[in-house]
Amino acid sequence: MSSELDKILISYKQPDFQDRLLGFLLSKSGLSHFGLGSENRKIVEEILDKFANDEDKADELVADYTRSFDKVNLTPEEFLVSEENLEKAHKELKREAPKLLVAIQQAIKNVRKYQEEIFIGNDKKCSGSTGIKYTPIKRVGICVPGASAPLPSTVIMCAVPAQVAGVKEIVVVSPPRYNKSIHPTTLAVCYELGIDEVYRIGGVQAIAALALSTKTIKHVDKIVGPGNQWVQTAKQLVFGTVGIDSIAGPSEVLIIANDKANPAWIAADMLSQAEHNPGGAILFTDSPQLAGKVVDELKRQVKQLGHADKAVECLKEFGGIAVFEDISKAINWANGFASEHLEIQCGDESRKIADKIDNAGAIFIGDYSPVAVGDYWAGPSHTLPTGQTAKFFSALSANDFIKATSIIEYDKKKSAECAEDIIRLAEAEGLDAHAKSVQIRQTQDSRRKTQDARLKT
Repeated sequence: MSSELDKILISYKQPDFQDRLLGFLLSKSGLSHFGLGSENRKIVEEILDKFANDEDKADELVADYTRSFDKVNLTPEEFLVSEENLEKAHKELKREAPKLLVAIQQAIKNVRKYQEEIFIGNDKKCSGSTGIKYTPIKRVGICVPGASAPLPSTVIMCAVPAQVAGVKEIVVVSPPRYNKSIHPTTLAVCYELGIDEVYRIGGVQAIAALALSTKTIKHVDKIVGPGNQWVQTAKQLVFGTVGIDSIAGPSEVLIIANDKANPAWIAADMLSQAEHNPGGAILFTDSPQLAGKVVDELKRQVKQLGHADKAVECLKEFGGIAVFEDISKAINWANGFASEHLEIQCGDESRKIADKIDNAGAIFIGDYSPVAVGDYWAGPSHTLPTGQTAKFFSALSANDFIKATSIIEYDKKKSAECAEDIIRLAEAEGLDAHAKSVQIRQTQDSRRKTQDARLKT
């Protein structure tokens, strides 16, 4: 095991350094979704096509794929979790783990406070003749993973921003991986948040149901939430039929650290992502000494994990430690990686370095800001873009659950002032009807004005 982890350490002094860095990048990018032309992508396309081409059998397809992928037999009537079961899960959590429930309630408060502070939907901007109107999306579907571990925190991180935005209908889907249903803690969080439409389905079939409808599941307007490559590829393919948040695939962290950082803490942060299995965990540093100590810590700490072998395999496939000549080069490569989570542990220089980061889902500044703080507590959503998509996607927030509609309101005077210019532009594009739609108003107003003047005389 020790020698295997030694192999993840590379240095700028090695002739193949850049090639190895690109290898890190490609392995991490491949985690988020299936690429164009891949066999798995074709499978996702085929599944979605079946739903689109045979709407009457959509419920049957959901049941068939749930049986095939999740090894659970469900009838369409069993997809929906009853309100009684939601309430039961909440009561059991309150009785058996009251401190956990209190922590959940505080996390909800933290997220709600942050989302309310950044929400733009209540702002009304208008210059007199133009403005903007924000309207909440009516119906939203939330994907909650349930494969490697139950993630009740995802309900909080997706549903609370939607509630802040004013979404009226929130639907949760999660695979039946816990006793042929959804983990009770996830159900308890749904109840705590007042969500009563929860379906025990997951994977591509859940995305198809949310996007295209079945007889038992009404389609949504937008699908959000993290998930594996199958789920994120399906989200990507149904985009346009519904909206999506981003490509929020398996978790990844990139850490920028100098010799001021604590190697034990860095190793712990890398392993926290590797335990997702798959999960990307990469360290960029300008300190060979720190890099060596982190490798030693990984070797020590991984032995304490329940699935040490799997963690090592994950680090070998999706992890790495790169020693750069200077920190500025590490920053440049970090912007190229556009990681989901970016930790900066560089002592007093941490905030300055953060200011130079343009591409990241979330930035965690300083030694005491590990990813887990954002995953559960701080307030920003942990649903973040992965696989380099942070170059153009953003962290999920309340602002993703509203639509912006432009407002244009010109009166007679304002219209007359710009009519000739608008007509010129329309005619330059050969769009005569556009020009005439403006011209007819000016012509008729002019005639009316002339007639009124004659009547007065």
